[in-house]
Amino acid sequence: VRLVESGGGSVQPGGSLRLSCVVFGSNFSLAEMSWYRQPPGEERKVVAQIDRNSFTLYADSVEDRFTISRNNAQNTLYLQMNNLKPEDTAIYYCRYGYNGEFWGQGTQVTVSS
Repeated sequence: VRLVESGGGSVQPGGSLRLSCVVFGSNFSLAEMSWYRQPPGEERKVVAQIDRNSFTLYADSVEDRFTISRNNAQNTLYLQMNNLKPEDTAIYYCRYGYNGEFWGQGTQVTVSS
């Protein structure tokens, strides 16, 4: 199983980004998928989760600003991030959970004026 993230970048506060994670060699439709983030000098923590039935959960800090979604036909996970804040600056990782745990390489998101 291989995960490839994209879509990170630098934006000003209040801006938006959309992260994508394409999963190769997997049973994507059966997997629980998640986005995690790791700010500089801090631990990696979950941001949003979506199960095989598209039931979603969010960290309190991103509720109402971020939206996780999946396209099973394209084996792709998304994270739409709106109203970005400086504290959202981190490396964002995609996690695949089915018959094991697999991670992407991460994509940098920087929010700064």
